[in-house]
Amino acid sequence: MIADRIVLTLAATAAIVVAGWAYLRLGDRALAALPRGAHRRLAPWLFAGPAVAMVLLALAFPAVVTVGWSFVGADGGFVGFANYTQTLSDEVTRIALRNTVLWVVLLPSLAVLAGLAIAVLADRVRYGALVKAALFLPIAISAVAAGVIWSFMYDYQPPGAAQTATLNAVVTALGGEPVAWIVDTATNNYALIGATLWTQAGFAMVIFGAALRAVPDELLEAARLDGASEWTAFRHVTLPFLAPTVVVVATTMTVTALKAFDIVYVMTNGNYGTDVLSTVMYRALFTAKDNGLAGAVATILMLTVVPIMVFNVRQFRRESGAA
Repeated sequence: MIADRIVLTLAATAAIVVAGWAYLRLGDRALAALPRGAHRRLAPWLFAGPAVAMVLLALAFPAVVTVGWSFVGADGGFVGFANYTQTLSDEVTRIALRNTVLWVVLLPSLAVLAGLAIAVLADRVRYGALVKAALFLPIAISAVAAGVIWSFMYDYQPPGAAQTATLNAVVTALGGEPVAWIVDTATNNYALIGATLWTQAGFAMVIFGAALRAVPDELLEAARLDGASEWTAFRHVTLPFLAPTVVVVATTMTVTALKAFDIVYVMTNGNYGTDVLSTVMYRALFTAKDNGLAGAVATILMLTVVPIMVFNVRQFRRESGAA
């Protein structure tokens, strides 16, 4: 069985290599027969064509199919905007929308603050490399594993019982009462966002650390010679240089917040008022077997992501033009 799989893998790899070579070879010959002007216009597409085809096949086509599903009922007939009306009038979806907004506000803000603070402060101490390594390690952990880890961190035992979870052990050691972090509706969404922040702050720190190295030392030295404090130099010299990086990190974390699913599914499965749009879509598709309703939720989620991506692309082009 293993030998058959190895042979199949090698055969598939060889077929891909041969097909790629034949595509480039035949494409180059076809372009060579064209007039010079047409050759110049079409030559880049010879190389970009496979990538564009993969994007269309893996992204554009599923998106179009999903939007089409959103107008189809459970019986396969066209129902117009009935799926959108149903999902937006449902209390569970409204809770999911509220929670998604909370994620979009808190996760990018906290990731930017934590990543920037650690990137700035870690460079000022001798053990900064150790701090950066400790914060970067969670990036290598899958969201499912992070959810399991933080489920243990947030575990709850009744008052008077031994608290096996780290957070409640600290709370009770300080004289407080244990908190049901992922059951109590006053704390559970914040607890889930905190667990996600643990996995994403390292990414923000690395990006900000790279951006800080691009800040001219001459400007900082000039500011200090003029009597500026460290905070004043950071606010008026360093921070303006980091503004584009803040936008990039914030938009990346916003998309991450909109796609939140793994940690919510592992830790609460959307119970106790922790649903987000992704968990509503998952249950509609795999539990209720309602492609139309799931397509409507997915389309709503996609429409919220598109403006953010457009803004990010425009910001990138503006910076490239300024450079």
